[in-house]
Amino acid sequence: MLALLKELDVLTISVFPLQNNRVNWKSLTSTEEVDYIINVESNQKTCIIFKHSTTCSISSIAKHRLESDWHAKLNATSFYYLDLLAHRNVSNYIAQALKVHHESPQIVIVKEGESPYDVSHLDISMDDLLSEV
Repeated sequence: MLALLKELDVLTISVFPLQNNRVNWKSLTSTEEVDYIINVESNQKTCIIFKHSTTCSISSIAKHRLESDWHAKLNATSFYYLDLLAHRNVSNYIAQALKVHHESPQIVIVKEGESPYDVSHLDISMDDLLSEV
């Protein structure tokens, strides 16, 4: 019986490897930070911006899905959180600087100063995000 419990414990660890991982949100509040992401940081590693409307239920669902499906592979990225209602000017700046259509909720990936991928609403999924990183 003890051997079976040990085997089940190993199985649990391998099936659920994300237990100790979580989103390390970095707050995005200024256009200067966006410029830094585009011109400096995205040349060193992949940056992901999540634009969130705090009063929108779809946006809350998308945020919850990101947090609950978090994958360790994303720990090597910088994950930014933009409160759209508090910083609409920053959202508009992102749309202009990265040539993406404004949406909310929205994920914008930034690599080497450009956005090769953006997605919005309930199309936001961890599987798609992982394939793009």
